[in-house]
Amino acid sequence: MDVLNQTRVTQFVFLGLTDNWVLEILFFMAFSAMYVLTLWGNILIMVTIVFTPCLSTPMYFFLSNLSFIDICHSSVTVPKMLEGLLFDRKTISCIAQLFFLHLFACAEILLLTIMAYDRYVAICAPLHYPNVMNMRVCVQLVFVLWLAGTVHSLVQTFLTIRLPYCGPNVIDSYFCNVPPVIKLACTDTCLTGILIVSNRGTISLSCFLALVASYTIILFSLRKQSAEGRRKALSTCLAHFMVVSLFFGPCIFIYTQPDTSFSTDKLVSVFYTVVTPLLNPFIDTLRNEEIKSAMKHLRQRRVFS
Repeated sequence: MDVLNQTRVTQFVFLGLTDNWVLEILFFMAFSAMYVLTLWGNILIMVTIVFTPCLSTPMYFFLSNLSFIDICHSSVTVPKMLEGLLFDRKTISCIAQLFFLHLFACAEILLLTIMAYDRYVAICAPLHYPNVMNMRVCVQLVFVLWLAGTVHSLVQTFLTIRLPYCGPNVIDSYFCNVPPVIKLACTDTCLTGILIVSNRGTISLSCFLALVASYTIILFSLRKQSAEGRRKALSTCLAHFMVVSLFFGPCIFIYTQPDTSFSTDKLVSVFYTVVTPLLNPFIDTLRNEEIKSAMKHLRQRRVFS
């Protein structure tokens, strides 16, 4: 029968993480706690930066945007996953989740690259830093990253939803990622798969290489700094590098794989969508004395008021 005469699938069913109800309960409790901590930690960072005048610098402006993106990125997948674990409702229309998943993922990739460039200018060209990274430039960079993320997400979503889906409609995952979805298309997806991997792979790999280049130059330039300058610069860069490693490792694995699934996909996806947004605020606060001091002052002001 011709593909166009077959019933078009609009709803997809997730297999989820497991079909063992005991594990489902344990996963629900663990991921619920992690999601609440993710929201609490990132909101706390945003509030601290907004209400602390001494943190009105480009680095903390980008850090507050990173916390906002982490909240959004986690919220795209985790609530639906928790619903499936608790109520066994594992059906979804994938268009919205596909769009927002790629929007926030691309935005975070570009933001981490911008943050690395910010550290490069601050450490390697400190005299030019106020002119190069003024607040107007920072706002423009954030606008560009959201625009680029939107374009990237539209391309990924369009290439996926334009394919005909006529059954089966079961996805071996807990969210609508592109590789397991296009496997269900009832047509040849070779060309589409190449276009999708080229689009997202180019962004993730090029940004990762830019990050590596930035940190390499920074490390070489630190030889000319004083001992105190090296300590402060390394502390800031180390926290950012840890965030980059946690995000880009799973991201490159997911974004550069072809339209086939691997046995480790779910494990990597859980780390990418649940664990990384949780760890980012803790890494940024535990290694940043200025943020810890600002949080302490905010807490004292609230008590006294």
